[in-house]
Amino acid sequence: MKLGTPLLLAVLLALLASPVNIRTAAAQGSGNNGFAIRSPDGAYELAIGGLAQVDGRFFADGIADDQFLVRRARLTFDVKAGERMSLRIRPESSNGDDVRVVDVYVDTRLPGSLTLRAGKFKPPVGLERLQSASDLRLIERSFVTELVPSRDVGLQLSGEHETLSWAFGVFNGVPDGRTEDIGDDGEPEAAARLFFESFDRSSTGGAVFGFGLGATFGSRDGDASDPLLAAYRSPGQESIFSYRAGDDGTIAAGDRLRLSPQFYWFRGPLGLTGEWARVSQGASRPSGGRAATLEHDAWQLTAEWFLTGEASAYSDPDSRGALQLVARISGLDLDNASFEGGTDSFADPLVSVTKAKSAAIGVNWFPLPGLKSSLVYQHTAFDGGAAAGDRPDERLLLVRLQQEF
Repeated sequence: MKLGTPLLLAVLLALLASPVNIRTAAAQGSGNNGFAIRSPDGAYELAIGGLAQVDGRFFADGIADDQFLVRRARLTFDVKAGERMSLRIRPESSNGDDVRVVDVYVDTRLPGSLTLRAGKFKPPVGLERLQSASDLRLIERSFVTELVPSRDVGLQLSGEHETLSWAFGVFNGVPDGRTEDIGDDGEPEAAARLFFESFDRSSTGGAVFGFGLGATFGSRDGDASDPLLAAYRSPGQESIFSYRAGDDGTIAAGDRLRLSPQFYWFRGPLGLTGEWARVSQGASRPSGGRAATLEHDAWQLTAEWFLTGEASAYSDPDSRGALQLVARISGLDLDNASFEGGTDSFADPLVSVTKAKSAAIGVNWFPLPGLKSSLVYQHTAFDGGAAAGDRPDERLLLVRLQQEF
């Protein structure tokens, strides 16, 4: 997003134009130390943080190339401007791509515990998607995040009252699991989330329990040059489902509704998170005169246990020497109507899978604050997706070294 660079330079020049104090400051997320510059009265502050993730992917049976890669390399610039205004700019390079600005937004704190956010950010939908990339339990997110939006440009109003938090926003609308900087067809999309959390630990035996619902609703109308439909990926980031493409390919046509009920439960060193997502999408093959509303589902359930006794939570611990075991089961179920109609089908059953089920187990080690190493084994089985019947199973070993400051 080209807006990020000049906006960042303007902020830096404004801060450096007046006397400042340089200090060590608490960085957002995980409790690591960052770097900050602030005005003498403390009203203005620039805090800088960073994240680097180096991964290894190793596939059994040579179904894809083994590789080491820089999964994420990002800087985060957080600017405080008085008591009510703040700005975040986050440039990132991922998988060898060019640097892009993944987040750029302004928050304005309003009376009554309300916050107005404007810019490019994560819409309030998926539980796992809203979790920071630095806090992921199993290196790659589950199938659920393939169905919910990643980042979008829009406006959002959020607030909280006792055990309830909520958010509502209007966005450009992006394909499932994707990020865009501009609107594709001029049709806005609404997103909302309600989430309840128990704060009185004594009433739940020391446990923290939260549950809620995220949703989006809008209309998408694609064309041959931009169908506005996304492909879905495996845990190894290989394409496993895509719509027919080309001049007579499948395009988005009509309403799109996403729903995602979700929960988490943490008690001492144990934790459990889960969510389900459904996307209901109007689709069309104009050349064959076919149209339908397709419904795709995904789900995940993740369990965790700190062997060293740290308390489980939605974010990673700020501790030295923590050792965590994690396990997850996840599934993806594509609408059977996607494959009906022979050559007029919306998706080719010889290329795209109809179902996928995945099981993963892993270990996370936190030797020092800000340093995390992860080892994950994941086995995914598919229905369909190959000329001979089923796509070969994906047996994948993932390793990650993560440094955050």
